[in-house]
Amino acid sequence: MLGKAWQTGLKKTFASLLSATLLVPFTLPLTGNEAQAQRGRIPLVRDAETEDLLKDYAAPIFKVAGIGNSPAEIILVNDKSFNAFVPDSRRMFINIGVILEAEDPGEVIGVIAHETGHIAGRHLVRLRQAAANAQIMSVIGMVLGAGAAVAGAASGSGQAAQAAGVAALGSPQLGQRSLLSYQRGEEASADRAALRYLNATKQSAKGMLTVFERFAEQQVFSARFADPYAVSHPMANERYRNLAVDAQKSAYYDKPTSAALKARHDMVRAKLMAFASHPNEVARKYPRSDTSMPAQYARAVAAMKARSRKAVDMIDALIRNQPSNPHFQELKGQAFMEMGRPKQAVQPFRRAVALHPNEGQFLIWLGYALVASNDNGALPEAERMLKAGLQRDPNSGIGYSQLAIAHARQGDTAQADVATAKGLMVQGDFDAAKRYAKRAQQNLKRGTPAWLQADDIVSYRPPQSLQRRR
Repeated sequence: MLGKAWQTGLKKTFASLLSATLLVPFTLPLTGNEAQAQRGRIPLVRDAETEDLLKDYAAPIFKVAGIGNSPAEIILVNDKSFNAFVPDSRRMFINIGVILEAEDPGEVIGVIAHETGHIAGRHLVRLRQAAANAQIMSVIGMVLGAGAAVAGAASGSGQAAQAAGVAALGSPQLGQRSLLSYQRGEEASADRAALRYLNATKQSAKGMLTVFERFAEQQVFSARFADPYAVSHPMANERYRNLAVDAQKSAYYDKPTSAALKARHDMVRAKLMAFASHPNEVARKYPRSDTSMPAQYARAVAAMKARSRKAVDMIDALIRNQPSNPHFQELKGQAFMEMGRPKQAVQPFRRAVALHPNEGQFLIWLGYALVASNDNGALPEAERMLKAGLQRDPNSGIGYSQLAIAHARQGDTAQADVATAKGLMVQGDFDAAKRYAKRAQQNLKRGTPAWLQADDIVSYRPPQSLQRRR
């Protein structure tokens, strides 16, 4: 029997290795987002228009996959690389790079269908079981590197611990290869599931194949040196070959994308490109000679980011073309906020809310503008808008911070502390959240809703994976 010190080392070693495998990504090469997600540092981005589009892409897929009643939340990652992954059955992370690179909605839908295959197939649960089997097979080899892995974890270096964990598998590498082979099988299973979902929803798999073609081209050189039995995903050309025949047999393979959906995709793609790129890059991709709506949109966003006086005029031109588009009204409100003119931002945000009353982000923007206008008479309305917005979008840190300001300016410091604590919880700063919640309780009547909310925060114990390393 192994001594307790060695057993502890083994557990930590394998935990380091396992933490890098439990997030199931779409791409073959990992971008590092998976590790960032484990540490709670993943760079997220919020945009109502993009989120609405992704929800519409996913809804029919989720329905036929049997998860429509409890769909996964789709979370947008501020990363230009082409990647998507699921950490559990409740969340799907998609990089903005997926949309930026996808020329057709079918490419994004294919990615969503694949990740849905992982969720519906309960691959994350079974991966843990396979990992346990691999641990048994690797126990002797892992002992050799256990000390190094523990040292890496203790130093706070996740990469060091992961590297040591892989090295600890030793020369046979039987356990590692078994686990990675299992992952390759799950990737193939998710690919097959994606084909079924696309057929069931009468959509073409052409976009999905386009993605694998792109990956295969990128791997032409690297594949020469890759050991296909030592990677967690099948090589892209292998995945393409395995899918192409069945995909092309589908009655829907040549079905064109809806023109309306393609138009929305192009608009979101232009918007994200403008937000994520330097204005010079936007000007090169969307020159003034391009008078299309996506090009006008991109240039208007770039002007807003630069706080140009022309931004509002450019956005007004978009509004004249599509007066019922709430996202143009939102952008106009943002432009005024960027220019330090919150009172003028109120009206376009009101219009956005009128056009799309159930969008939490619009309600929060309106509340934010009302608070920033420094009109004490507007604070009760700001409070109502922010609370309504947070009911629909409870993960908005800025919503809680503005609600705290609204409460404080109305003299309700206890409620301000509760709102601040909730915002800190959203940010993952649990220690600071607890301090504010305790302070709030001192000024609240025991048993009231606000006191109970604060007590929930004080009593909260984060999962071990989210606890800060000391």
